[in-house]
Amino acid sequence: MADAPSDFLFTRYDARQGSVWLRRAFSMFMRARLSWTILLLAYFVLMILVRLVPFLGPALMSIAKPVFAVGLLAAAWTQERGGMPAFGQLFQGFRANLVALLPIGIFFLAGATIAMYGSALVDGGKLVALVTSDARMSDEEIAAAFTDAALQRGILFSALLMVPVLMATWWAPALVVFQDAKAGAALAASLKASLANWKPLLVYALTVFLFGGILPGVLLGIAIVILPPPFAAIMVPALLLPYLLFFTATLHISDFVSYRDVFHAGETLDPLASRAMT
Repeated sequence: MADAPSDFLFTRYDARQGSVWLRRAFSMFMRARLSWTILLLAYFVLMILVRLVPFLGPALMSIAKPVFAVGLLAAAWTQERGGMPAFGQLFQGFRANLVALLPIGIFFLAGATIAMYGSALVDGGKLVALVTSDARMSDEEIAAAFTDAALQRGILFSALLMVPVLMATWWAPALVVFQDAKAGAALAASLKASLANWKPLLVYALTVFLFGGILPGVLLGIAIVILPPPFAAIMVPALLLPYLLFFTATLHISDFVSYRDVFHAGETLDPLASRAMT
């Protein structure tokens, strides 16, 4: 890794760059589909295992996520320089600045907790009650709960509170592992660069919502209507699961693509043989 700079220079882009990051990420995935699929499935399994830890699982998952995310960044870094994503890269975060990565996960967990409980300011605690309730609710009860105007306000307010947290943690792991940043400096630099690039990030978010929410929902509705129920029960998962895998892979790879574009615009790539991640 290069020595940590005194400041983290970044490039400001116009709105359309948000969709460019996703297209580039999808292109990287398509060039190494099998390797990325294996790596992502291993990542999801590890996240599930962490989540299953008694009592502490959800908190540990949030804290560990930036550490394991570094493995996906390392895989994209390797592919960009002519290599291939590999399973061993998934543990790169445990070998590269672990002390700086863990506070990022703690910061995200604290921010998410504050955002959730902060919703009580506008909904009287309904979102907190729904999330923390141990009672099992039917699909009908959940649907009815989400029609409550106060709960909708709480969800929206909580989401708004999460925006700066997401901005601060967006590129922070990459800044730690690629530029040897300390946790606080990485969070501050990521927030600053995200605010400067709010237009492409907004386009990015809207594109993700379109392809991750609206489009699958529309296609699922059409399939349920036009296909006989037994056939739909087989075909819908068979088509939806690969789509979600491709979509999720694109999102994870776009973390690296966007970081590379914002913080290293115009840099010449080092050949893989002449430089190794340490």
